Formats: sequence, structure tokens, C-alpha cells
Amino acid sequence: MGIDTEREIEANLQIGPTDAGMVRLFIEATGIEIPMDFEPEEAEEIAEEIRAAAQAARSAGGKKRR
Repeated sequence: MGIDTEREIEANLQIGPTDAGMVRLFIEATGIEIPMDFEPEEAEEIAEEIRAAAQAARSAGGKKRR
């Protein structure tokens, strides 16, 4: 299974700062919670990767899913 494999899993994503000066991505799905903490510089790198992936997805112009 890879990043292109579709799944029937619903999850919530929350993003915010922690009181320890980290950036937390908090993923919650049925029966699981995953807190992921990053230094601000790491979070900025992740944000750049997300922006690049969004641009690549737009350029690919593939089918839209609902």
C-alpha cells in the first residue's frame, strides 16, 4: 500500500502550537490518537512540502474525488 492507495478511513487533523514551543499535528481516527510534535523549522519544511504537493496535484489535473 502506498500514498495513492484509497482507504475508507475517516480521520480528523488538528494543527497548532504547544506550550513547549513546538508545532503539533494531532491526528484522530476511530480508536487512535497520534500527536506529532515538530520544531518550528521542521514545521515550515513540512508546510513547503504540502504546498509543493498541492501544486503538483493541480498540475496533474487528475480526476476529482469526493
